[in-house]
Amino acid sequence: MAQLTWVNTVAIAGTFLPLNGWQYEYVPFGGVIKILHKCVLVSMIVTITAGSDTLQESSPVPVLPTAGFIPSEFDVAPIEDEVAAGDRLKILYTNNNAGTNEVAGMISYTPVPQ
Repeated sequence: MAQLTWVNTVAIAGTFLPLNGWQYEYVPFGGVIKILHKCVLVSMIVTITAGSDTLQESSPVPVLPTAGFIPSEFDVAPIEDEVAAGDRLKILYTNNNAGTNEVAGMISYTPVPQ
C-alpha cells in the first residue's frame, strides 16, 4: 500500500494539486484508493478525478478548525474508489475564502492482484 499525506496553505483564490509529481499519480496497477481531507475555514472547494471518472465535482471540503493535523475516518467520511491501471489521480483544491486557508489530507493506494 502506498500513502501520501499533505498539509498546505492555499492563498486567496489559489489552488493546490497535492498529487502532482507523486509516484502513483498515474496508477501502475488496478486497485483501490481512499482519500481523507479537511480544511480549517469554510469555502474550500475540491474536485477529484480518477482517469475518466469524476469522484467528486466542485464540492465543499469538510471543515475541522484545528490546524496542522491529518484527519482520520473518525473525523470525515472517506472517498473510496476502484482505479484501473493507467488512471491519472487528480485532486484539485480551490480556495474561495476571503483569507488564506489550510487543507490537510491523505490518500492511500492499494494494488489489487489480477
